[in-house]
Amino acid sequence: MTATPENMENAALEMDLSFESALENYLSSDFGDLEEGSIIKGEVVRVDEDSVLIDVNFKSEGQISASEFRDSTGKVNIAVGDKVDVFVVRKNEMEGTITLSFEKAKRMQLFDKLEEIQENNGVITGRIVRRIKGGYTVDLGGVEAFLPGSHVDLRPVPDMDALVNQEYEFRVLKINRRRSNVIVSRRVLLEEERDSKRQDLLRTLEENQIVTGKAKNITEYGVFVDLGGLDGLLHITDMSWKRIRHPKELVTLGQELQLKVLSFDRDNQKVSLGMKQLVADPWQDITAKYPEGAKLQGRVTNLVDYGAFVELEPGVEGLVHISEMSWTRKLRHPSQMVRVGDEVEVVILGVDQDKKRISLGMKQVKPNPWEVVAEKYPEGTILEGVIKNITEFGMFIGIEDGIDGLIHVSDISWTKKIRHPNEVFKTGDVVQAKVLTVDQENEKFTLGIKQLTEDPWTHVPSRYPVGALIEGTVTNITDFGLFVEVEEGIEGLVHVSEISQKKIKSPSEMFKEGVVIQAKVIHVSAEERRLGLSIKQLKDEEERRKPKEFRAGPADTGGQNLGDLLKQKLEEDASDS
Repeated sequence: MTATPENMENAALEMDLSFESALENYLSSDFGDLEEGSIIKGEVVRVDEDSVLIDVNFKSEGQISASEFRDSTGKVNIAVGDKVDVFVVRKNEMEGTITLSFEKAKRMQLFDKLEEIQENNGVITGRIVRRIKGGYTVDLGGVEAFLPGSHVDLRPVPDMDALVNQEYEFRVLKINRRRSNVIVSRRVLLEEERDSKRQDLLRTLEENQIVTGKAKNITEYGVFVDLGGLDGLLHITDMSWKRIRHPKELVTLGQELQLKVLSFDRDNQKVSLGMKQLVADPWQDITAKYPEGAKLQGRVTNLVDYGAFVELEPGVEGLVHISEMSWTRKLRHPSQMVRVGDEVEVVILGVDQDKKRISLGMKQVKPNPWEVVAEKYPEGTILEGVIKNITEFGMFIGIEDGIDGLIHVSDISWTKKIRHPNEVFKTGDVVQAKVLTVDQENEKFTLGIKQLTEDPWTHVPSRYPVGALIEGTVTNITDFGLFVEVEEGIEGLVHVSEISQKKIKSPSEMFKEGVVIQAKVIHVSAEERRLGLSIKQLKDEEERRKPKEFRAGPADTGGQNLGDLLKQKLEEDASDS
């Protein structure tokens, strides 16, 4: 062909078209399978602190945040040259950019695996990471699933927090890939395992058989034991011959136990188990071993408000009631006498073999000190003691070890008005007193100080009979009258109505404390310790003894002269004679 300008131009155009076509074919062969939403294999070409570059054979590398490759410690677990599966989020062929995700690829692959497990009714291992409302969140290796609380175990779990951070196998119940929701169950697997074992156990289980099981739940009333597909109840009363407050004292969760089948209801699949039945009953022939009155050593195992339990031998305990601990001390709680673990000496007070009860006493080990006191200090005995305690109502005097005598505030003095014993005495003072009563039955010992001397009031009626004139000092003024001391310790009362003929609002209008007055005795009683006085009656008598003309003033003469008055006086004297 002749080379003409036209031919040359056509040849150049054909070469351009061939190059463009070849380039398009090259690009199409390299990138035709990079579809958005697909998972492809890529190679790590660079790892930085914040990002990782992945070559997926596109126009440019895809950049993924380094956080998608960090482990729980924060370390990036990827290196240059590693092959990884990535998810194509989007690509822009015009700009030659591509967005990738490592986590989404893992998530999609895990969802594929979960769907396969669900379809084949398989199991997957996961770790419970935290409690949420209604159940738990479970990590299945990159996907968080929901574990409903009702699907955790065959029975309600007493300690829900104890399952956190534990790994278990689960059955996949439901998957919603669009919402990324997965629901799993542990109970379904346990039920299948239990049903299989239960059938095997039901064929062989019999009463009185010795079986082995694992404690799976502990309550206040007993322990539920997994016998391998069938649960049995070990009641707290069948755990030990001795008294226990809670099953946790003998059994821990998950402990392997050897037990005896006490009863078995095959129809209802109920098993009653016993632990103490594997050893002999220590209560057999208990009355012969512990006769009434015997003295023994025991160990305090438990304290309650009403007493202390003392172990006499393994499985045999008796109760020391709080009232049987001390002859003399009034205990509010047994801890004032003993502590758990103390070795104590006790006396057998009574044994009830049927109810498995033993009554013990601690105070009976020693003689009753009240019997000694009653013989040593009969009523009327004068003794000396130290004041140990002072209260508002009296003083306690130490007599014998653990026995105090009470001096009531009213038995301190015959005459002084003592409001509080500390007005006269203080703790530690040594005093003499007379024994008033010794009540052994009620454990009361009363003393008196004033009884050491004669009651001065016994002589008051003879010294101050009714009608006698007394002179005394006003010691106290009240709204209802005057208290007048006629001699040391003896006071009389002038009632407000016996002060004057005139009506007065308060005796303090006419008198002051410390003044000396005269009064007439109008009432006296040694038994009531009362001395009634009257100023008004004394004045009335003085008025009656005056001559009439001196009793009446000038305004009362009524017009009479002196002669008339003298004549009237003579007539009165004649009539009086």
